Amino acid sequence: MNGDRILIAGAGPVGLSAAAYLTRAGIPVTIFEAEAQLPENLRASTFHPPTLDMLAPYGATKSLIDQGLVAPKFQFRGRDEGCLAEFDFSLLRDETAHPFRVQCEQFKLNHLLHAWLLAQGGAEIHFNHAITGLRQDDDGVTAEVMTPDGEESFDGRWLIGAEGANSVVRQALDIPFEGFTWDERFLVVSTPFDFATAMPDLTHVNYFADPAQWFFLLKVPGLWRTMFPTKASETEAEIFDPDRIEARMQWAHAKPGTYEHCHTTLYRVHQRVAKHYRRGRAFIAGDAAHINNPLGGMGMNGGIHDAFNLAEKLTAVWHGERPESHLALYEAQRHPIALDYVNTHTIRNKQNLEASTPEGQRAFRDFLAEVSADPNKTRDYLRRTAMIASLAEAARITA
Repeated sequence: MNGDRILIAGAGPVGLSAAAYLTRAGIPVTIFEAEAQLPENLRASTFHPPTLDMLAPYGATKSLIDQGLVAPKFQFRGRDEGCLAEFDFSLLRDETAHPFRVQCEQFKLNHLLHAWLLAQGGAEIHFNHAITGLRQDDDGVTAEVMTPDGEESFDGRWLIGAEGANSVVRQALDIPFEGFTWDERFLVVSTPFDFATAMPDLTHVNYFADPAQWFFLLKVPGLWRTMFPTKASETEAEIFDPDRIEARMQWAHAKPGTYEHCHTTLYRVHQRVAKHYRRGRAFIAGDAAHINNPLGGMGMNGGIHDAFNLAEKLTAVWHGERPESHLALYEAQRHPIALDYVNTHTIRNKQNLEASTPEGQRAFRDFLAEVSADPNKTRDYLRRTAMIASLAEAARITA
């Protein structure tokens, strides 16, 4: 096939975001998705303000707002104390066109970007096509792809691996995925029960701190998603036991009768960052490059930020506006963000919520009180939480 294009592994939010940017810049792309259709993963559901800004030119932001829930505020709460602190993204209205989060399942973004790409007519999208390996030289990269008709080779100028935490591209490039896996797994239970009727001051996003068992309540259209840590000693059968699930739900809010569950999902939680984001003409982005616990909603958003950062640099080089050495800035800018912002922030979030000693609990509450009482500290905290600060920090790295 024509090798004058950019190859992308993965048709999730990251791969499709990169494809959209490149297509809009007039660059041909070929996307390979191992599944038979667009991924409909239910994990991520929070879109941060700068992510909404980035997606707006493709019509995706308006559609996400129309299909989802606008969440201008979020809370930290104590299970018995109620609201400990509430933060309002409207304080950032001079820095973003979307001073709020949008709660909407990530797979809806996949469909929105896929439809936009099809309407442009410039992208090739192949389902049931799984990259199995790659080779490269100074002039281009070749992806080995398992297709319904057997293995085929596809050529391109560059390749982006955005096919998730088990990225074949990352493994083929022999890039270490450094970090650790938490002992506990996270259980997510989706229910139509309206927690806001029981706790009228709830926001759409609520983090409950508790030394015995912290939890998370997040509203998406038609459902509340509850997330709990499980004990390392619990077997999968024990975790999914209906009585245990019910006990956890009653812990979140005691009510007459049992909870109705629409979905239950259990997954391992990792904090890992790839040692490098590039080898030669191949790059990795999103979960292929970094994974973290979901407290703060930074994983998918950070991946989309990777996609736009990399696509912008590839565009400048493709059109001869910058030398090829400009591509080195992608890793220089995005790698420290994954380590110093996303990883650090999400680990701290988890440690704060699960603080088990009186000193740890008091320190967290003192921190919330201090930040809430000082408008400058509130703004700084919101900039970090909304991922505006990390983007600004990355932009300051120029070599």
